[in-house]
Amino acid sequence: MLVTIVTICFNNLDELIDTCSSIDTQSVTPYEHWIIDGSTNKDIYHYLETNPQPEYRKWLCELDEGIADAFNKGIQRATGDVILLLNSGDTLYDKTVLQDVTIAFKTQPDAKWLHGKLYTLRGDLWVTVGKPFDFAKLYRGMRGVFHPTMFVKTELYKKHGLYNKQLKMAMDYDFLCRIGKEPFIFLDRTISRFDSKGISSTRYLDAMKEANRVYRSHYGYTLMQTIWTWRLTLLHVLLQSPVGKFLYRIKVALGLANA
Repeated sequence: MLVTIVTICFNNLDELIDTCSSIDTQSVTPYEHWIIDGSTNKDIYHYLETNPQPEYRKWLCELDEGIADAFNKGIQRATGDVILLLNSGDTLYDKTVLQDVTIAFKTQPDAKWLHGKLYTLRGDLWVTVGKPFDFAKLYRGMRGVFHPTMFVKTELYKKHGLYNKQLKMAMDYDFLCRIGKEPFIFLDRTISRFDSKGISSTRYLDAMKEANRVYRSHYGYTLMQTIWTWRLTLLHVLLQSPVGKFLYRIKVALGLANA
């Protein structure tokens, strides 16, 4: 099984170097690593052109129409069997991630995609989250499923299409809605470390509103989704306060961060 990693980046060379380092130190390196650089400066381009890179690393440096467009450019150029979208700043959690993912797909060849756990910052604490995908709970958004941990077989992009360029933040959730009934693997281990400076974190409420529109475009209005949205909004506001952060620390101490 050949793994392609696609990394999109924008004026953030230091974060890209972190991502590349986590890939280059894997016990099983990828078949190819596409860097899609939409920067308005030449820092990343000059770094890639003037520093030795592994043979599997390729890059495209040109302006794009946003995150979804950059994703699509990478996917369209990928020639591997499986694609991971690992944004600049996000990193593979340890050196055996690609090895374990490869073994999992070989063990369950009928699976079309795979996801696992994410190490991320919540309430000023680093925690590990992620649960097996449950189609019945898709109204909860990307709850338990995170695109930096999703390895998707190339054939699914051919079957279900690429990312919607009209969406600014919820394009990964829209894609999950489309592939939700495809067979998958939940790999019960931490796959990626998430860069909390990304747009989905800094504009959380806007991202949630767009995800709501995506869900309704696929499945219509449901009371469960509305209630869940209220819950997430309340929790998000609470986590910005000292009281909320204190309560979250208790939750983590009780081992309930992934509850």
